[in-house]
Amino acid sequence: MVDRMAETSAAVAEEQKRMKVLVPVDESEGSLYALRWALDHLFGLEPPEQEQAAVTLVNVQPTFQPFIYPAGPVVYATPAVIDSVKKAQEQNAAAILARALRICKEKKIKAEALILQGDAKDKICEAAEELHVDVLVIGSRGLGTIKRALLGSVSNYCVHHVHCPVLVVKPPPKQAHD
Repeated sequence: MVDRMAETSAAVAEEQKRMKVLVPVDESEGSLYALRWALDHLFGLEPPEQEQAAVTLVNVQPTFQPFIYPAGPVVYATPAVIDSVKKAQEQNAAAILARALRICKEKKIKAEALILQGDAKDKICEAAEELHVDVLVIGSRGLGTIKRALLGSVSNYCVHHVHCPVLVVKPPPKQAHD
């Protein structure tokens, strides 16, 4: 009985030592750069024989609205169109996460993947809270002021709404062509 309690306590202590990292990924090179940066800088510090920290990759697909507001009356999408869009979103998410999981496998770091649906800003924040992550590592696309005002900034939103440390990784500046 005492041995089992000691084993359980040791397992809980080991789990608490492991760092939990959430990395949102999408089709942008900025998100994959952030993933590579996190794997190189946050996970290379642990001895290889020790259990690696936990990485969770998350991809958020937008919710499909089955209606369109043209200049005239409201047009509803047919069930075939809705199914087609959902299937395309699933394939897109699977391809993005497969690429990210391949990067983790190359670095010999175990990762799990989540596909969420909704507004990326909200879903990333919710996932960070529900998973009790230690750090959120998110890429920055480097939008200018006007584009950021029109499109919003997921990284900026997360910095202000997530209750864990947030690391925003900006890609290196592009080199001028000679």
